[in-house]
Amino acid sequence: MKHSLVLLVNEERYELEIRPNRTLLEVIREDLGLTGTKEGCGTGECGACTVLLDGEPVNACLTLALQAQGKKVTTIEGLAKGGILHPLQEAFIRHGAIQCGFCTPGMILTAKALLDKKPKPEEIEIREALVGNLCRCTGYQKIVEAILSLTHSSGKTGL
Repeated sequence: MKHSLVLLVNEERYELEIRPNRTLLEVIREDLGLTGTKEGCGTGECGACTVLLDGEPVNACLTLALQAQGKKVTTIEGLAKGGILHPLQEAFIRHGAIQCGFCTPGMILTAKALLDKKPKPEEIEIREALVGNLCRCTGYQKIVEAILSLTHSSGKTGL
């Protein structure tokens, strides 16, 4: 039996008919074609599938798509506007915080949620926020440096 689902993803409205057991990750990747959200472990351990649900980072592999009904979903594709990268995306590039890139969307969205709540977090707060996002390539230092670079600029981070 299928259920109606209306999703607001990256400020676009989608109307779908889905089975109730489909995850938000499956719907985002397979039905909407937004492949920036990655499937890593499928068990909520790696953070590769992180998206923002009403501004909060969630593991899309563990979230049923129906749970997103009436909520704002943001994927990595939703950060760049008009072909201009988001400041976090630019910072990751500038600081060499991307190697294989598989964890990057989840890392960036997790960092965005943190910076939206606390524009000038301490390094330990950044590390704590990223605890659910695994990276096998960078050792995290460059990721933390990229995020910190946005907190040391004058005024708001513009995130």
